[in-house]
Amino acid sequence: MAAEPTDPPQEGASAPAGGTQVIDTREGFGQAVLSALDECAEAGARHLWLCDRDFARWPLGQPAVIEALTRWASSRRQLTVLAAGYDGFAQRFPRWVHWRRQWSHIVQCLAVHEEVADKLPTLLFAPERVAVRLHDGERYRGRVYRETADLVSCRELVEALSQRADESFPVTTLGL
Repeated sequence: MAAEPTDPPQEGASAPAGGTQVIDTREGFGQAVLSALDECAEAGARHLWLCDRDFARWPLGQPAVIEALTRWASSRRQLTVLAAGYDGFAQRFPRWVHWRRQWSHIVQCLAVHEEVADKLPTLLFAPERVAVRLHDGERYRGRVYRETADLVSCRELVEALSQRADESFPVTTLGL
């Protein structure tokens, strides 16, 4: 993976031209996610992956994130969400759940099998464009990657995990 920058331009996140961006705060992670979503919307990225065990650290309930997802979404796009499970998701992220109802034709939620749940990274990934990954979720330490080799590694990881996952978190639940 690319080397860390030596002179960060701002606290929480730093970015050298064409290199990686360091994430070292909760706010830095939230801003990196929002910036990546904005970039994907502007560039017309076709596929997004969101991966996490439970998404507890994610800013998915923030209006700016929902707005960025809406700008990104179109009929030829796909969002794949990989999680260990979706318990509490609707309570934590009601805005995202509402957004998903409107865009259910492009959103696929998968729950990984129990034996690989511990391998789920905290990752936003847009193939051939950008990856935002937390390596230490407790301390909010991570990076934003743009280098081809890093993006290929992310693609291999999400594809391997998705092969060990099943459809989950239906848009609506029917009861008796």
